[in-house]
Amino acid sequence: MQRFAPDRRRFMRLLAGAGGALATGLTPAATSAPLSKPIPSTGEPLPVIGMGTWITFNVGDDPRALDVRAGILRAFFAAGGGMIDSSPMYGSAEAVLGKLLRRLDYPPTLFSATKVWTRSGDDGPAEIAASQALWGLPRMDLFQVHNLLAWRAHLETLQQMKADGALRYLGMTTSHGRRHDELERIMREQPIDFVQLTYNIANRDAERRLLPLARERGIAVIANRPFGGGALVDRAQRHPLPGWAAEIGCGNWPQVLLKYIVSHPAVTCAIPATSRVEHMQENMGAAHEPLPDAAMRERMAADFARL
Repeated sequence: MQRFAPDRRRFMRLLAGAGGALATGLTPAATSAPLSKPIPSTGEPLPVIGMGTWITFNVGDDPRALDVRAGILRAFFAAGGGMIDSSPMYGSAEAVLGKLLRRLDYPPTLFSATKVWTRSGDDGPAEIAASQALWGLPRMDLFQVHNLLAWRAHLETLQQMKADGALRYLGMTTSHGRRHDELERIMREQPIDFVQLTYNIANRDAERRLLPLARERGIAVIANRPFGGGALVDRAQRHPLPGWAAEIGCGNWPQVLLKYIVSHPAVTCAIPATSRVEHMQENMGAAHEPLPDAAMRERMAADFARL
C-alpha cells in the first residue's frame, strides 16, 4: 500500500464526510476491523472488498458526478477500503480518480491498481507513465497487463520496474473465459504477484483450474465482475433474502454475493463497482465476519441457482 504519514484530522474528515451515508441503516457501522487476506508473495494484508471503476468513474469533468464519486470514495475509505482498480481503457476514470484522491489527501489505506492496455510493447512505458501521472502517485502498488494484451512485452517492462523499485506488484487480467488456458500457462511459467479474473456465484469456471493453481503458485486473486455487471443483483433482488443470510452477517443480496466470492480460500479481493454511495455502504458491509464455510458456500450456490 502507499505509505503516507498518519493524519488523524484527515481521517476524521473522511469519517465526517461519510457519516451521513453510514447512518442510513443500509449497512450498520461495523465495530470490528474489515477482513483482510495476505498477498501471498509478501504477506501484506489487503482488505477483501476493493473497488472497481469501469463505467462508474468515467464521468469527465461533470461537477455533480465528481461530487458523488468523492462521496463514494469517502465511504469506501471510512469503511476500511484499500484496493481501487482502474485502467486506461476506462475513459476518464484514472483522471477522475487522481483528481478526487488529491481532494481526499490520498487516504493511507489506498492500494492503487491499474493496467497497461496497448497492443504495442514499445508504447507500454509511455502509457504506464501517463497512468501514474493521472493518479498523481510517486509509485503504483500494482500494474496489470489488461486482458493479456501484448503480455510478454509488457511483463518485461513491469518486471524491470519492479526490480528498480518503481513498482510494488505486477499481474495479469482477463474477463474472458476463453483466455483461461493462456492465463493458466502464464501462471505456471511466469513470476507474477496477482491475477485478475471473473469469478462470482453464477460464473465459477475459475474454480476448476485457476483458483487451485493460484493457491499452489502463491498468486493473489482479484475477482472482477462480482455482480455480473449488475445482472446477478437484479436477479436476486426479485426474491426475499434467505434465512441463512443472517447466519453469515448479510443484510442484503450484494453482501451475500460478495461474501460468497471472498470466502473462497484462493480469492484475495473482490472489486465491485458502483455509482451510488448507499451501494458502496452495502458492499463494504461484506468485509466483516462471519464468512461462510465450505458447506454454507455449497448451499448458497445451490439456492442461488434455483432463483
